[in-house]
This record gives sequence, structure tokens and C-alpha cells, in this order.
Amino acid sequence: MRRLCLSLFLISAAAASHAQQAPSREHFAPSGWEDSYHGLHYSPVVRIGDRVIISGIPASVGNTDEEKIRWAFQQMQAHLATVGATMADVVELQSFHVARDHDEFRRVVEPVLKVHREFFKDHYPAWTAVGTTALFSKDAPMEIRAEAVIGSGARAKANIPEPKKTE
Repeated sequence: MRRLCLSLFLISAAAASHAQQAPSREHFAPSGWEDSYHGLHYSPVVRIGDRVIISGIPASVGNTDEEKIRWAFQQMQAHLATVGATMADVVELQSFHVARDHDEFRRVVEPVLKVHREFFKDHYPAWTAVGTTALFSKDAPMEIRAEAVIGSGARAKANIPEPKKTE
């Protein structure tokens, strides 16, 4: 009887672990980005369960760097919308900026900071900004990629105290 109970327990445990499947992986391209997938062979948006990965979006449309950067952030919104996510769900950003040295890097990041503040009012995502000498899109001053977790923005909180002011 003990062996039968142990065997039934092991069989049910194996069946339960087998029932837990890996999350699905889906590929998306917002309208106008289909050639990224079919022509350049990369996915603009990949969803794995509730995790969303947005490939690099070049800041390439507009007359000024600020307009180009705003367009890239707007594209990020459209990319997220294809899978039911919002900017509030973004948990990480990586940006790549064309700059020759540290001083130029700080200068080219200024319009990004301005636009970033328009799209992220609070509960800011983690962010890594990297300087580089060239991007795939020739006239883009920067490229941005993101990761999001669908629904995480609805329950975001930040327990970070204001910095102490020095006298």
C-alpha cells in the first residue's frame, strides 16, 4: 500500500510539473515596422508571458534632435500598445547616443532628458545611457530600446526619500 501511495504521489507530481509550460513567445511589428521583421530579420516587439522587449528604435524622424527623440518615444508607445502595454509598464530603458567625448555626450543627452520627463512622470524605469560613434540609422542622434512587464505600472511604487540638502 505504501508503494502504491508513493507511486501515485510521484506520478501526480510529475504530471503537475509537466503541466507547467514555458511561457509563449510572440513576435509583433507595429504598422510601418513590418520590414524590420521580414527584411532585416529582427522583431520590433517580443512578448514572453507578461515580459515585453522592444528592439532599438532610432530617433530618425523630425527636423531637430528633440523632435527626433520625441518621435522615438512615441514609437515606443506604439510598440508597447501592440501587446497591451503602456509606458507605465516600462521597467528598463537603454539608450545609445552618438558622441565623440564626454562633454558632447552630456550635451546630446539633454534633449533626451527633456523628452523622458514628458513620458515618465513618476516611477521611472531603470536606464542605461551609452555613448557610441555610430548607429545603424545614419542620421539618428540616438536609439532607444525598452523592456516592460505588462500591468506592472498599475502597482508601481517608489520608496525613495528625497536627497538631503547640503548647506
